[in-house]
Amino acid sequence: MPTDTPAANLTANTPGHHPTPDTLVNLPRLITAFYTLHPDPANPAERVAFGTSGHRGSAFNTAFNDDHIAAITQAIVGYRASQNTTGPLFLAQDTHGLSECAFATALEVLAANGVTVMIDGEEAADTETGVGYTPTPALSHAILTYNAAHKGKPQADGIVITPSHNPPEDGGFKYNPPNGGPADTTATRWIENRANELLAARVRNRGFGSDLKRIPYKQALSAATTQRHDFISAYVADLATIIDFSAIQGTTLKLAVDPLGGAGVHYWPRIVSQYKIGAEVLNPFVDPTFRFMTLDWDKRIRMDCSSPFAMASMIANKDKFDVAWGCDTDHDRHGIVTRTSGLLNPNHYLAVAIQYLFTHRPQWSAKVGIGKTLVSSSMIDRVAKGLGRPMLEVPVGFKWFVDGLIDGTLGFVGEESAGATFLRTNGSVWTTDKDGLILGLLAAEMTATTGKDPGMLYKDLTVQYGDPVYQRIDAPGDQG
Repeated sequence: MPTDTPAANLTANTPGHHPTPDTLVNLPRLITAFYTLHPDPANPAERVAFGTSGHRGSAFNTAFNDDHIAAITQAIVGYRASQNTTGPLFLAQDTHGLSECAFATALEVLAANGVTVMIDGEEAADTETGVGYTPTPALSHAILTYNAAHKGKPQADGIVITPSHNPPEDGGFKYNPPNGGPADTTATRWIENRANELLAARVRNRGFGSDLKRIPYKQALSAATTQRHDFISAYVADLATIIDFSAIQGTTLKLAVDPLGGAGVHYWPRIVSQYKIGAEVLNPFVDPTFRFMTLDWDKRIRMDCSSPFAMASMIANKDKFDVAWGCDTDHDRHGIVTRTSGLLNPNHYLAVAIQYLFTHRPQWSAKVGIGKTLVSSSMIDRVAKGLGRPMLEVPVGFKWFVDGLIDGTLGFVGEESAGATFLRTNGSVWTTDKDGLILGLLAAEMTATTGKDPGMLYKDLTVQYGDPVYQRIDAPGDQG
Protein backbone atom coordinates (compact mmCIF):
# COMPACT_ATOMS: atom_id res chain seq x y z
CA MET A 1 0.00 0.00 0.00
CA PRO A 2 1.32 3.48 -0.81
CA THR A 3 0.01 5.03 2.43
CA ASP A 4 2.94 5.52 4.78
CA THR A 5 2.84 5.24 8.59
CA PRO A 6 5.58 5.78 11.22
CA ALA A 7 6.18 2.04 11.07
CA ALA A 8 6.79 2.25 7.35
CA ASN A 9 9.42 4.99 7.26
CA LEU A 10 11.63 2.82 5.10
CA THR A 11 9.22 3.37 2.21
CA ALA A 12 8.62 7.10 2.79
CA ASN A 13 10.25 9.40 0.24
CA THR A 14 10.61 6.58 -2.26
CA PRO A 15 8.85 6.25 -5.65
CA GLY A 16 5.19 5.32 -5.26
CA HIS A 17 5.02 6.41 -1.61
CA HIS A 18 4.15 9.62 0.17
CA PRO A 19 6.69 12.32 1.06
CA THR A 20 7.49 13.26 4.64
CA PRO A 21 6.61 16.83 5.72
CA ASP A 22 10.24 17.94 5.86
CA THR A 23 10.64 17.33 2.12
CA LEU A 24 7.69 19.47 1.00
CA VAL A 25 8.16 22.77 -0.82
CA ASN A 26 8.57 25.74 1.52
CA LEU A 27 5.79 27.95 0.21
CA PRO A 28 6.72 31.18 2.06
CA ARG A 29 10.25 30.94 0.66
CA LEU A 30 8.92 30.16 -2.81
CA ILE A 31 6.67 33.23 -2.81
CA THR A 32 9.49 35.37 -1.42
CA ALA A 33 11.79 34.16 -4.20
CA PHE A 34 9.15 35.04 -6.80
CA TYR A 35 9.14 38.70 -5.75
CA THR A 36 12.73 39.25 -4.58
CA LEU A 37 14.92 37.42 -7.11
CA HIS A 38 15.55 39.26 -10.37
CA PRO A 39 16.70 37.47 -13.55
CA ASP A 40 19.96 38.24 -15.28
CA PRO A 41 19.11 38.28 -19.01
CA ALA A 42 22.76 37.54 -19.79
CA ASN A 43 22.26 34.13 -18.18
CA PRO A 44 20.39 31.81 -20.60
CA ALA A 45 18.90 29.87 -17.68
CA GLU A 46 17.21 33.04 -16.40
CA ARG A 47 15.83 34.32 -19.70
CA VAL A 48 12.28 33.86 -20.96
CA ALA A 49 12.18 30.65 -22.99
CA PHE A 50 9.03 29.27 -24.58
CA GLY A 51 9.06 25.50 -25.04
CA THR A 52 6.20 23.43 -26.46
CA SER A 53 4.02 24.52 -23.52
CA GLY A 54 4.98 28.11 -22.79
CA HIS A 55 7.53 29.48 -20.33
CA ARG A 56 8.24 27.31 -17.28
CA GLY A 57 10.62 27.32 -14.35
CA SER A 58 10.99 27.76 -10.61
CA ALA A 59 11.28 31.01 -8.68
CA PHE A 60 14.05 29.36 -6.65
CA ASN A 61 16.16 29.17 -9.82
CA THR A 62 15.28 32.72 -10.93
CA ALA A 63 13.51 31.17 -13.90
CA PHE A 64 9.90 32.06 -13.03
CA ASN A 65 9.69 35.35 -11.15
CA ASP A 66 7.69 38.55 -11.06
CA ASP A 67 9.96 40.19 -13.64
CA HIS A 68 9.47 37.30 -16.08
CA ILE A 69 5.69 37.42 -15.83
CA ALA A 70 5.48 41.20 -16.12
CA ALA A 71 7.73 41.18 -19.19
CA ILE A 72 5.93 38.27 -20.86
CA THR A 73 2.53 39.84 -20.26
CA GLN A 74 3.66 43.20 -21.67
CA ALA A 75 5.06 41.33 -24.66
CA ILE A 76 1.72 39.58 -25.17
CA VAL A 77 0.01 42.98 -25.11
CA GLY A 78 2.34 44.05 -27.92
CA TYR A 79 1.82 40.83 -29.86
CA ARG A 80 -1.97 41.17 -29.62
CA ALA A 81 -1.71 44.68 -31.03
CA SER A 82 0.48 43.47 -33.89
CA GLN A 83 -2.16 40.86 -34.77
CA ASN A 84 -5.09 43.25 -34.29
CA THR A 85 -6.49 40.97 -31.57
CA THR A 86 -8.73 43.43 -29.76
CA GLY A 87 -11.33 41.20 -28.13
CA PRO A 88 -11.22 40.10 -24.49
CA LEU A 89 -8.38 38.03 -23.08
CA PHE A 90 -9.44 35.05 -20.94
CA LEU A 91 -7.07 34.61 -17.98
CA ALA A 92 -6.85 31.25 -16.19
CA GLN A 93 -4.75 29.72 -13.41
CA ASP A 94 -4.17 26.29 -11.90
CA THR A 95 -3.44 25.35 -8.27
CA HIS A 96 0.38 25.52 -8.22
CA GLY A 97 1.81 27.79 -5.53
CA LEU A 98 3.24 30.29 -8.02
CA SER A 99 0.13 30.48 -10.20
CA GLU A 100 -1.74 32.99 -8.04
CA CYS A 101 1.33 35.25 -7.88
CA ALA A 102 1.71 35.15 -11.65
CA PHE A 103 -2.03 35.73 -12.07
CA ALA A 104 -1.84 38.92 -10.01
CA THR A 105 1.18 40.21 -11.92
CA ALA A 106 -0.40 39.46 -15.28
CA LEU A 107 -3.65 41.18 -14.38
CA GLU A 108 -1.79 44.25 -13.12
CA VAL A 109 -0.07 44.60 -16.50
CA LEU A 110 -3.10 43.76 -18.62
CA ALA A 111 -5.36 46.20 -16.77
CA ALA A 112 -2.76 48.97 -16.99
CA ASN A 113 -2.68 48.47 -20.75
CA GLY A 114 -6.47 48.71 -21.05
CA VAL A 115 -6.97 45.08 -22.09
CA THR A 116 -10.41 43.66 -21.39
CA VAL A 117 -9.72 40.60 -19.22
CA MET A 118 -12.17 37.82 -18.39
CA ILE A 119 -11.31 36.21 -15.05
CA ASP A 120 -13.00 33.38 -13.23
CA GLY A 121 -16.17 34.18 -11.32
CA GLU A 122 -17.09 30.77 -9.91
CA GLU A 123 -18.95 30.70 -6.60
CA ALA A 124 -16.55 28.11 -5.16
CA ALA A 125 -13.49 30.31 -5.59
CA ASP A 126 -10.86 29.75 -2.92
CA THR A 127 -9.20 33.14 -2.72
CA GLU A 128 -10.21 36.33 -0.97
CA THR A 129 -10.50 38.03 -4.34
CA GLY A 130 -13.00 35.41 -5.48
CA VAL A 131 -10.78 34.17 -8.32
CA GLY A 132 -11.02 30.42 -8.78
CA TYR A 133 -9.16 27.79 -10.77
CA THR A 134 -9.65 27.11 -14.47
CA PRO A 135 -8.52 24.01 -16.40
CA THR A 136 -6.67 24.52 -19.66
CA PRO A 137 -9.49 22.94 -21.72
CA ALA A 138 -12.04 25.27 -20.12
CA LEU A 139 -9.94 28.22 -21.28
CA SER A 140 -9.74 26.84 -24.83
CA HIS A 141 -13.48 26.17 -24.78
CA ALA A 142 -14.18 29.73 -23.60
CA ILE A 143 -12.07 31.29 -26.37
CA LEU A 144 -13.66 29.20 -29.12
CA THR A 145 -17.19 29.69 -27.81
CA TYR A 146 -16.76 33.46 -27.58
CA ASN A 147 -15.24 33.76 -31.04
CA ALA A 148 -17.91 31.58 -32.64
CA ALA A 149 -20.56 33.86 -31.15
CA HIS A 150 -18.73 37.00 -32.32
CA LYS A 151 -17.77 36.21 -35.90
CA GLY A 152 -16.74 39.32 -37.79
CA LYS A 153 -16.13 41.13 -34.50
CA PRO A 154 -13.01 41.53 -32.31
CA GLN A 155 -11.74 38.08 -31.39
CA ALA A 156 -10.68 36.75 -27.98
CA ASP A 157 -7.50 34.98 -26.89
CA GLY A 158 -6.16 33.78 -23.56
CA ILE A 159 -3.40 33.09 -21.06
CA VAL A 160 -3.28 29.98 -18.91
CA ILE A 161 -0.95 29.98 -15.92
CA THR A 162 0.22 26.42 -15.31
CA PRO A 163 3.38 24.28 -15.44
CA SER A 164 1.11 21.30 -16.12
CA HIS A 165 2.07 18.26 -14.02
CA ASN A 166 5.46 19.67 -13.00
CA PRO A 167 6.57 19.77 -9.32
CA PRO A 168 4.98 22.15 -6.77
CA GLU A 169 7.84 24.66 -6.88
CA ASP A 170 7.41 25.24 -10.64
CA GLY A 171 5.38 27.81 -12.50
CA GLY A 172 4.20 28.03 -16.09
CA PHE A 173 2.79 30.71 -18.40
CA LYS A 174 1.22 29.93 -21.77
CA TYR A 175 -0.46 32.06 -24.45
CA ASN A 176 -3.40 30.76 -26.50
CA PRO A 177 -4.29 32.86 -29.59
CA PRO A 178 -7.83 33.24 -31.01
CA ASN A 179 -7.79 29.68 -32.38
CA GLY A 180 -7.91 28.50 -28.76
CA GLY A 181 -4.89 26.24 -28.99
CA PRO A 182 -1.24 26.61 -28.00
CA ALA A 183 0.51 29.46 -29.79
CA ASP A 184 2.65 28.52 -32.78
CA THR A 185 6.39 29.12 -32.93
CA THR A 186 6.00 32.41 -34.80
CA ALA A 187 3.95 33.83 -31.92
CA THR A 188 6.03 32.37 -29.12
CA ARG A 189 9.31 33.54 -30.70
CA TRP A 190 7.89 37.08 -31.03
CA ILE A 191 6.71 37.11 -27.41
CA GLU A 192 9.90 35.51 -26.09
CA ASN A 193 12.17 37.98 -27.90
CA ARG A 194 10.19 41.02 -26.79
CA ALA A 195 10.03 39.82 -23.19
CA ASN A 196 13.79 39.33 -23.09
CA GLU A 197 14.29 42.80 -24.58
CA LEU A 198 12.22 44.18 -21.70
CA LEU A 199 14.25 42.23 -19.14
CA ALA A 200 17.49 43.53 -20.63
CA ALA A 201 16.17 47.09 -20.59
CA ARG A 202 15.20 46.67 -16.96
CA VAL A 203 18.82 45.85 -16.06
CA ARG A 204 20.22 48.76 -18.09
CA ASN A 205 17.73 51.27 -16.71
CA ARG A 206 17.43 49.79 -13.21
CA GLY A 207 13.74 49.32 -13.75
CA PHE A 208 11.20 48.71 -16.50
CA GLY A 209 10.25 52.39 -16.69
CA SER A 210 7.77 53.40 -19.39
CA ASP A 211 8.40 50.19 -21.35
CA LEU A 212 6.05 48.33 -19.05
CA LYS A 213 2.69 49.52 -17.75
CA ARG A 214 1.42 48.24 -14.41
CA ILE A 215 -1.11 49.20 -11.74
CA PRO A 216 -1.72 47.79 -8.22
CA TYR A 217 -3.59 44.49 -8.02
CA LYS A 218 -6.58 45.86 -6.10
CA GLN A 219 -6.99 48.56 -8.73
CA ALA A 220 -6.63 45.99 -11.52
CA LEU A 221 -9.33 43.77 -10.01
CA SER A 222 -11.79 46.67 -9.84
CA ALA A 223 -10.92 48.11 -13.27
CA ALA A 224 -13.79 48.46 -15.73
CA THR A 225 -11.84 46.29 -18.15
CA THR A 226 -11.65 43.38 -15.67
CA GLN A 227 -14.79 41.29 -16.01
CA ARG A 228 -16.03 38.01 -14.55
CA HIS A 229 -16.69 34.93 -16.63
CA ASP A 230 -18.35 31.77 -15.35
CA PHE A 231 -15.94 29.28 -16.90
CA ILE A 232 -17.28 26.32 -14.97
CA SER A 233 -20.98 26.70 -15.83
CA ALA A 234 -20.30 27.29 -19.51
CA TYR A 235 -17.96 24.31 -19.80
CA VAL A 236 -20.03 21.85 -17.75
CA ALA A 237 -23.29 22.75 -19.50
CA ASP A 238 -21.69 22.15 -22.89
CA LEU A 239 -20.34 18.69 -22.00
CA ALA A 240 -23.65 17.19 -23.12
CA THR A 241 -22.61 18.01 -26.70
CA ILE A 242 -19.56 15.73 -26.54
CA ILE A 243 -20.29 12.97 -24.00
CA ASP A 244 -23.26 10.56 -24.06
CA PHE A 245 -24.30 10.91 -20.43
CA SER A 246 -27.46 8.91 -21.02
CA ALA A 247 -25.25 5.84 -21.32
CA ILE A 248 -23.67 6.52 -17.91
CA GLN A 249 -26.75 7.62 -15.99
CA GLY A 250 -28.33 4.88 -13.94
CA THR A 251 -25.47 2.46 -14.56
CA THR A 252 -24.41 0.12 -11.78
CA LEU A 253 -20.78 0.80 -12.57
CA LYS A 254 -18.65 2.08 -9.71
CA LEU A 255 -16.87 5.18 -10.98
CA ALA A 256 -14.36 7.55 -9.38
CA VAL A 257 -12.28 10.58 -10.30
CA ASP A 258 -9.31 12.15 -8.52
CA PRO A 259 -8.60 15.79 -9.47
CA LEU A 260 -5.10 15.35 -7.94
CA GLY A 261 -5.54 18.75 -6.29
CA GLY A 262 -5.74 20.42 -9.69
CA ALA A 263 -7.74 23.10 -11.48
CA GLY A 264 -10.74 20.82 -12.02
CA VAL A 265 -11.34 20.34 -8.30
CA HIS A 266 -14.64 22.28 -8.43
CA TYR A 267 -15.62 20.98 -11.86
CA TRP A 268 -16.05 17.33 -10.95
CA PRO A 269 -18.68 17.75 -8.20
CA ARG A 270 -20.66 19.95 -10.60
CA ILE A 271 -20.39 17.38 -13.41
CA VAL A 272 -21.42 14.50 -11.14
CA SER A 273 -24.37 16.46 -9.76
CA GLN A 274 -25.57 18.02 -13.01
CA TYR A 275 -25.43 14.81 -15.06
CA LYS A 276 -26.27 12.39 -12.24
CA ILE A 277 -23.49 9.97 -13.14
CA GLY A 278 -22.89 8.67 -9.62
CA ALA A 279 -19.09 8.96 -9.65
CA GLU A 280 -17.18 9.40 -6.40
CA VAL A 281 -14.89 12.43 -6.29
CA LEU A 282 -11.72 11.45 -4.45
CA ASN A 283 -9.58 14.01 -2.62
CA PRO A 284 -11.63 17.16 -3.40
CA PHE A 285 -9.06 19.49 -1.81
CA VAL A 286 -6.38 21.94 -2.88
CA ASP A 287 -2.96 21.96 -1.20
CA PRO A 288 -0.14 23.71 -3.10
CA THR A 289 2.43 21.44 -1.43
CA PHE A 290 0.64 18.45 -3.03
CA ARG A 291 1.60 16.36 0.00
CA PHE A 292 -1.15 13.85 -0.83
CA MET A 293 0.67 12.75 -4.00
CA THR A 294 2.86 9.67 -4.06
CA LEU A 295 6.36 10.37 -5.35
CA ASP A 296 7.21 9.90 -9.01
CA TRP A 297 10.03 7.76 -10.46
CA ASP A 298 12.73 10.28 -9.45
CA LYS A 299 11.40 10.76 -5.88
CA ARG A 300 9.86 14.12 -6.74
CA ILE A 301 6.25 15.19 -6.40
CA ARG A 302 4.76 15.38 -9.85
CA MET A 303 1.05 15.31 -10.71
CA ASP A 304 1.64 13.01 -13.67
CA CYS A 305 -1.55 11.01 -14.11
CA SER A 306 0.18 8.67 -16.59
CA SER A 307 2.89 7.65 -14.11
CA PRO A 308 2.34 4.43 -12.11
CA PHE A 309 4.38 5.96 -9.28
CA ALA A 310 2.40 9.21 -9.08
CA MET A 311 -0.85 7.25 -9.44
CA ALA A 312 0.09 4.58 -6.87
CA SER A 313 -2.79 5.44 -4.53
CA MET A 314 -5.38 5.05 -7.27
CA ILE A 315 -3.79 1.84 -8.51
CA ALA A 316 -3.83 0.40 -4.97
CA ASN A 317 -7.57 1.03 -4.84
CA LYS A 318 -8.35 -0.23 -8.35
CA ASP A 319 -10.53 -3.08 -7.08
CA LYS A 320 -12.93 -0.60 -5.46
CA PHE A 321 -14.04 0.81 -8.80
CA ASP A 322 -14.85 -0.49 -12.26
CA VAL A 323 -13.32 2.59 -13.85
CA ALA A 324 -11.50 5.51 -12.23
CA TRP A 325 -9.47 8.33 -13.66
CA GLY A 326 -7.27 11.23 -12.63
CA CYS A 327 -6.19 14.44 -14.32
CA ASP A 328 -3.03 16.49 -13.96
CA THR A 329 -2.92 19.93 -12.38
CA ASP A 330 -4.34 21.91 -15.31
CA HIS A 331 -6.55 18.97 -16.36
CA ASP A 332 -5.31 18.72 -19.91
CA ARG A 333 -4.05 15.14 -19.39
CA HIS A 334 -5.70 11.96 -18.19
CA GLY A 335 -4.88 8.68 -16.49
CA ILE A 336 -7.33 5.77 -16.66
CA VAL A 337 -7.42 3.03 -13.99
CA THR A 338 -9.59 -0.08 -14.35
CA ARG A 339 -10.33 -2.99 -12.09
CA THR A 340 -9.06 -5.46 -14.70
CA SER A 341 -5.90 -3.70 -15.91
CA GLY A 342 -4.79 -1.11 -13.35
CA LEU A 343 -3.32 2.06 -14.89
CA LEU A 344 -3.59 1.89 -18.66
CA ASN A 345 -0.60 2.68 -20.81
CA PRO A 346 -1.42 6.10 -22.37
CA ASN A 347 -1.04 4.77 -25.92
CA HIS A 348 -3.31 1.83 -25.19
CA TYR A 349 -6.10 4.11 -24.07
CA LEU A 350 -5.66 6.43 -27.06
CA ALA A 351 -6.10 3.45 -29.39
CA VAL A 352 -9.21 2.31 -27.50
CA ALA A 353 -10.68 5.81 -27.54
CA ILE A 354 -10.18 6.05 -31.30
CA GLN A 355 -11.78 2.67 -31.95
CA TYR A 356 -14.75 3.54 -29.75
CA LEU A 357 -15.36 7.07 -31.00
CA PHE A 358 -15.19 6.24 -34.69
CA THR A 359 -17.74 3.47 -34.19
CA HIS A 360 -20.07 5.41 -31.86
CA ARG A 361 -20.26 8.90 -33.39
CA PRO A 362 -22.58 8.44 -36.39
CA GLN A 363 -22.75 12.17 -37.13
CA TRP A 364 -19.03 12.36 -37.85
CA SER A 365 -18.17 12.50 -41.53
CA ALA A 366 -16.70 9.39 -43.12
CA LYS A 367 -13.77 11.58 -44.19
CA VAL A 368 -12.83 12.66 -40.64
CA GLY A 369 -9.33 11.53 -39.71
CA ILE A 370 -7.05 10.92 -36.75
CA GLY A 371 -4.03 12.87 -35.56
CA LYS A 372 -1.12 11.57 -33.49
CA THR A 373 2.43 12.51 -32.63
CA LEU A 374 5.28 10.62 -34.29
CA VAL A 375 6.34 8.95 -31.03
CA SER A 376 2.91 7.42 -30.37
CA SER A 377 2.31 3.66 -30.63
CA SER A 378 1.89 1.89 -33.96
CA MET A 379 -1.33 0.40 -32.58
CA ILE A 380 -3.00 3.70 -33.40
CA ASP A 381 -1.88 3.34 -37.02
CA ARG A 382 -3.31 -0.18 -37.15
CA VAL A 383 -6.64 0.94 -35.68
CA ALA A 384 -6.84 3.87 -38.10
CA LYS A 385 -6.17 1.56 -41.04
CA GLY A 386 -8.76 -0.89 -39.81
CA LEU A 387 -11.30 1.92 -39.57
CA GLY A 388 -10.37 3.20 -43.01
CA ARG A 389 -9.58 6.64 -41.63
CA PRO A 390 -6.78 8.99 -42.74
CA MET A 391 -3.90 9.45 -40.31
CA LEU A 392 -1.96 12.67 -39.68
CA GLU A 393 1.41 12.29 -37.93
CA VAL A 394 2.99 15.43 -36.48
CA PRO A 395 6.00 16.40 -34.32
CA VAL A 396 5.51 16.75 -30.56
CA GLY A 397 3.27 19.73 -29.82
CA PHE A 398 -0.51 20.05 -29.79
CA LYS A 399 -0.37 23.20 -31.90
CA TRP A 400 0.00 21.00 -35.00
CA PHE A 401 -3.55 19.68 -34.55
CA VAL A 402 -5.35 23.01 -34.20
CA ASP A 403 -6.34 23.62 -37.84
CA GLY A 404 -7.68 20.08 -38.31
CA LEU A 405 -9.81 20.35 -35.18
CA ILE A 406 -11.24 23.71 -36.18
CA ASP A 407 -12.22 22.62 -39.68
CA GLY A 408 -13.48 19.24 -38.45
CA THR A 409 -11.12 17.12 -40.54
CA LEU A 410 -9.57 15.55 -37.42
CA GLY A 411 -12.03 13.75 -35.19
CA PHE A 412 -9.55 12.65 -32.55
CA VAL A 413 -6.03 13.89 -31.83
CA GLY A 414 -3.63 12.69 -29.16
CA GLU A 415 -0.06 12.48 -28.03
CA GLU A 416 1.71 9.74 -26.10
CA SER A 417 2.01 11.83 -22.92
CA ALA A 418 -1.71 11.20 -22.25
CA GLY A 419 -3.06 14.35 -23.84
CA ALA A 420 -5.94 14.30 -26.32
CA THR A 421 -9.19 15.88 -27.42
CA PHE A 422 -11.93 15.06 -29.92
CA LEU A 423 -14.90 16.59 -31.72
CA ARG A 424 -18.42 17.08 -30.42
CA THR A 425 -20.97 14.44 -31.33
CA ASN A 426 -22.12 16.61 -34.25
CA GLY A 427 -18.58 16.77 -35.66
CA SER A 428 -17.77 20.35 -34.67
CA VAL A 429 -14.78 21.57 -32.67
CA TRP A 430 -14.82 21.22 -28.87
CA THR A 431 -11.38 22.43 -27.80
CA THR A 432 -8.11 22.98 -29.61
CA ASP A 433 -6.07 22.18 -26.53
CA LYS A 434 -5.82 18.89 -24.66
CA ASP A 435 -8.78 17.95 -22.45
CA GLY A 436 -8.35 15.42 -19.68
CA LEU A 437 -11.90 15.79 -18.40
CA ILE A 438 -13.59 14.45 -21.52
CA LEU A 439 -11.12 11.57 -21.83
CA GLY A 440 -12.01 10.48 -18.30
CA LEU A 441 -15.72 10.77 -18.96
CA LEU A 442 -15.29 8.89 -22.24
CA ALA A 443 -13.83 5.94 -20.31
CA ALA A 444 -17.06 5.79 -18.29
CA GLU A 445 -19.20 6.15 -21.42
CA MET A 446 -17.47 3.37 -23.35
CA THR A 447 -17.59 1.01 -20.35
CA ALA A 448 -21.30 1.63 -19.85
CA THR A 449 -22.02 1.29 -23.57
CA THR A 450 -19.95 -1.79 -24.41
CA GLY A 451 -19.99 -3.61 -21.08
CA LYS A 452 -16.17 -3.73 -21.22
CA ASP A 453 -13.72 -1.37 -19.53
CA PRO A 454 -10.92 0.27 -21.57
CA GLY A 455 -8.39 -2.37 -20.49
CA MET A 456 -10.62 -5.15 -21.77
CA LEU A 457 -11.27 -3.24 -24.99
CA TYR A 458 -7.54 -2.89 -25.57
CA LYS A 459 -7.11 -6.65 -25.22
CA ASP A 460 -9.75 -7.02 -27.94
CA LEU A 461 -7.67 -4.75 -30.16
CA THR A 462 -4.56 -6.87 -29.62
CA VAL A 463 -6.48 -9.94 -30.74
CA GLN A 464 -7.43 -8.13 -33.93
CA TYR A 465 -4.23 -6.20 -34.65
CA GLY A 466 -1.46 -7.83 -32.60
CA ASP A 467 0.30 -6.39 -29.56
CA PRO A 468 2.97 -3.81 -30.49
CA VAL A 469 5.68 -3.16 -27.92
CA TYR A 470 5.81 0.35 -26.49
CA GLN A 471 7.43 1.64 -23.33
CA ARG A 472 7.64 5.26 -22.25
CA ILE A 473 10.95 6.15 -20.59
CA ASP A 474 11.04 9.18 -18.29
CA ALA A 475 14.37 10.95 -17.91
CA PRO A 476 15.57 14.36 -16.73
CA GLY A 477 15.39 16.97 -19.48
CA ASP A 478 14.00 20.31 -20.60
CA GLN A 479 10.78 21.11 -18.78
CA GLY A 480 9.64 23.55 -21.47
